[in-house]
Amino acid sequence: MAKGLREIKRQIKSKQSMKQITRAMEMVAAAQLRRAQEGAQAARPYADKIKEVISNIAAGTNGVKHPMLQSREIKKTGYLVITSDRGLAGGFNANVLRKVSQTIAARHKSADEYGIFVIGRKGRDFFSKRGYPIVGEITGLANNPTFAEIKEIAKAAVGNFENGVYDELYLVYNQFINAISQVAVEKRLLPLDEVKGGSTAANYEYEPSPEGVLDVLLPKYAETLIYSAVLESKASEFGARMTAMGNATKNATKMIDTLTLTYNRARQAAITQEITEIVAGANALT
Repeated sequence: MAKGLREIKRQIKSKQSMKQITRAMEMVAAAQLRRAQEGAQAARPYADKIKEVISNIAAGTNGVKHPMLQSREIKKTGYLVITSDRGLAGGFNANVLRKVSQTIAARHKSADEYGIFVIGRKGRDFFSKRGYPIVGEITGLANNPTFAEIKEIAKAAVGNFENGVYDELYLVYNQFINAISQVAVEKRLLPLDEVKGGSTAANYEYEPSPEGVLDVLLPKYAETLIYSAVLESKASEFGARMTAMGNATKNATKMIDTLTLTYNRARQAAITQEITEIVAGANALT
């Protein structure tokens, strides 16, 4: 019985140590979530302003065309998938990777019909182990990534569409709803259909020409949308990790309570047995 009590006590100490770790990780994730939300919100005005200018160009000029605004026959598709480098975030990565896998299985018959750009070690490892065609990757992003960190892969993804390597480009990432809710979404990034028909609220003069301005702004806008998705994914990651660690802390507390109750019952049973044996021995002597 003494051996059993020692084992239960050891398990209680183990769960208490685990609870301290998960509690600390929950608090860290909460702090990182706040900074990530601020970063995502700060990036929106820049993207909104570029979209406004592009929409005015597209709506205020006749016959202006650009490859990034034109739909074409779909022969090959590009996917830019955003995951995290670390786990312990519940279903954060699994939801995105499942969505990509299901989409590719339903949409494509062979690996020649698509290519994958992936951000995050979890996504990179998942696709490489299963033989998916990875054409670009980035790992080791900071908790508050800068545009410079993802510029290379964003430029490559957008450039491959411009050059005709891909006929459409999709973003797949976790959309941030709130601290406890994140949704895996797939959004078509290119061609930029949503900026074709904007209003002409402002009167712009273009130098050297509307087409020349679009040549500069459209790639920057697409790259900015990718960066915004990365920031939103980071906020989702920290929200998911905070929730997961909070649940782990609660589960550890329940396990500690259960083990403590078991320990007290076993200890009480051991004491009762010892008293019974003493009484029985005393009765035998009389």
